[in-house]
Amino acid sequence: MPEITKLPNGLTVITDPMPHLETAAVGVWVDAGARNETQATNGIAHMLEHMAFKGTTRRSARAIAEEIERVGGFINAYTAREQTAYYARVLKDDVALAVDIVADILQDSVFDNEELAREKGVVIQEIGQSEDTPDDIIFDHLQAIAFPDQSLGRPILGTEAHVRSFTRDTLIEQIKGHYFAHGMLLIAAGAVTHDQMVALGQRHFAKFQTGNTKPVESARYAGGEFRAEDDLEQAHLALALPGFRSDDEDIYAVQVYSTVLGGGMSSRLFQEAREKRGLCYSIHTFGSSYADTGLFGVYAGTSSADAPELVNVIAGEMKSLAESAGEDEVARARAQIKSGLLMGMEQASARCEQIAAQMFTYGRLMDTRELIAKIDAVDTKAVSRVAAKVLSNGGLTLAALGPVGALGTYDRVAKRFA
Repeated sequence: MPEITKLPNGLTVITDPMPHLETAAVGVWVDAGARNETQATNGIAHMLEHMAFKGTTRRSARAIAEEIERVGGFINAYTAREQTAYYARVLKDDVALAVDIVADILQDSVFDNEELAREKGVVIQEIGQSEDTPDDIIFDHLQAIAFPDQSLGRPILGTEAHVRSFTRDTLIEQIKGHYFAHGMLLIAAGAVTHDQMVALGQRHFAKFQTGNTKPVESARYAGGEFRAEDDLEQAHLALALPGFRSDDEDIYAVQVYSTVLGGGMSSRLFQEAREKRGLCYSIHTFGSSYADTGLFGVYAGTSSADAPELVNVIAGEMKSLAESAGEDEVARARAQIKSGLLMGMEQASARCEQIAAQMFTYGRLMDTRELIAKIDAVDTKAVSRVAAKVLSNGGLTLAALGPVGALGTYDRVAKRFA
């Protein structure tokens, strides 16, 4: 069973020992991400994540990479809209080294100006790569239309202009304003003990103190359309409606609904759109849940000529599920979700991610049996209820890239989901 200890400075240490493993996953999850930015600092959370690996008072950028790889370990980080994570995977004898390096890059990065200039170029290349990948960039456009003129709608990577404007002081202000001990979790799973991690937390994270993070602006869903005619082979479509906040009591029913609709080869959309009609190669549902809002939608890539029919199929299946869901398809979806959950529990890294998600969402850990019970409690009525709720929550958000001229007007598409 996982154990939790809150250190005197407010840092929470959580461990999930897996004694049969020879490796461990360790990391720090920070309750601050892209939503904690202003318009002027859009992209700074992601830049900070990059710059954390570019040298500290004790280690050069090269030394950070060489020390972790000398013991066969792996270290990385990611920025999400509401959190940022810095994590490592190492052999059990190297847990202390991993914690030392993660603590070092979080507390003692020097943000050298020459390194910053180089890393700006790297991030600008990353932005360019994303813009060259239509099935990636389309979700940034979707987010911007769903939540316009607010932090939740801006791209996590920022823009080239924003990235070029960042200075060392901007990075330091981000740390000072959002990296407080009470909003951070030191999590470890695998070949670790709780006493070991508490001792390492006390030793290495004393510099982080309690402070007050500014509250993020409340989400305001708008909906609407982004459309870009481009010379691509496929029309890329992302259609979304208001979804569910991360702590919504219906979140497990939403997961089952998403799986039934477009979560696997037996899902309704895969069978109807791809297998029966041959309208697309890729089609799947997606969902984003945040502290105060969410999105639920469908992504598909199709030909220009098939786009109108594909939209009809998507709308039709969503409406059909709102009217009735089948016992067999709901049972299959529950089995898929449970197997994914249990298979993930066999991986130390996945356990860390699950712990972070539960703590930031509920402020507590949930036993696996509790999670399974919540999934098993979802029946056909619950699936149809949340399906109907998705369709009635608000107007459609549509993002379309490529040869999309035949798609029809936004109003025509939106009426199909009304």
